[in-house]
Amino acid sequence: MSPSVAGPSPHLPVVETFHSLQGEGVHAGRSAFFIRLAGCQVGCRWCDTKQSWPEAVHPALAVIELTRQARDAAAAGAAFVVITGGEPLHHNLTDLCGALRAGMGGATGGPLPLHLETSGVDPLSGRFDWITLSPKRHRQPTQELLKACDELKVVVHDPEDLAFAEAMAAAAKGLRAAGNQPALLLQPGWDSPGGQALATAHVLQHPQWRLSLQSHKWLGLR
Repeated sequence: MSPSVAGPSPHLPVVETFHSLQGEGVHAGRSAFFIRLAGCQVGCRWCDTKQSWPEAVHPALAVIELTRQARDAAAAGAAFVVITGGEPLHHNLTDLCGALRAGMGGATGGPLPLHLETSGVDPLSGRFDWITLSPKRHRQPTQELLKACDELKVVVHDPEDLAFAEAMAAAAKGLRAAGNQPALLLQPGWDSPGGQALATAHVLQHPQWRLSLQSHKWLGLR
């Protein structure tokens, strides 16, 4: 567990918020409002958002303000809210999820679905409609997140990442009922031709997996 995980908080450190298209995973291509929280102790060498790692340099915003922004994004067409990071579960997300569900209406009048993107190293807090688990070899996820995730997305740079992906898929399968398995995705590391070749070849030979690409980067989106 990260030492920064505490009780529910009405304020959270925020790197940025923005309305864009989800670029990765099962929901790629859909309109979404992103809340990127600050703070990460996982330390992936290939991380493309290292500016999110230090928590203290980013402002603490009230969950009421984040809810207002999400409500505006819903009015502008966002289909769901993505809470990402950094590592969002370094923080207790109970208050944030509660505020978003209570104070944010979508096009249908109800609250927008809440999605979480996490490495799974900390306990789950808050209530989500979709959980993307992106586990890391050097800091592996909790069984709680392996059991709860809706999609398991592993970044691939080298053959060891493929072996790790299969181990994570087997671990998730062992924790869940047969009809409750996560979607399995391999995502080549950005600017990693070797990772792209490995992931593509593996998906071609293993139909339970699908390929995830960072389409927002190809499109020049945030």
